Amino acid sequence: MKGITAACFDVYYHEDYAKSCCVVFKKEEGEGVLSDYSVIVREVEEYIPGQFYKRELPCILNVFNKVKEDVDLLITDSFVWLNNGKKGLGAHLYKALNYKIPVIGVAKTHFKDAENYEEVYRGESHSPLYVSSVGIDLKTASEFIKNLDGENRIPWVLKLVDKLSRQ
Repeated sequence: MKGITAACFDVYYHEDYAKSCCVVFKKEEGEGVLSDYSVIVREVEEYIPGQFYKRELPCILNVFNKVKEDVDLLITDSFVWLNNGKKGLGAHLYKALNYKIPVIGVAKTHFKDAENYEEVYRGESHSPLYVSSVGIDLKTASEFIKNLDGENRIPWVLKLVDKLSRQ
């Protein structure tokens, strides 16, 4: 999947606000950052187990609205699907953007109520990433994440967007 422009999102919840960040990168032979964006969100919903999207989706949409590039793919730090076909954050994002941009969810920890995901092992790590998708075949999504730059478990672009959100 070369020539893909992707936007990777992460949100960090500080004491009295959330910082939502996006890194836009181009997948070629290697990956190069095209832009990064961030917004501060003051009004943040409470976390409700199984309804994470209610807290995170407004933050992601807020920063996505700043993105100037045409993106082919979105990557979130989440699961796309929960049990019984229930939508996770990734599926809610796909719907919010009128089903136009495929979403890959990459979770670092297992969630017992998630389904339709693959475990992806990167580098020498014995701990998987949990990859799910909507609008793109799960095998293709898993290969995309597996082949992102970075020697360790977490691809460099996911580390970067996480770091930006914590600053």
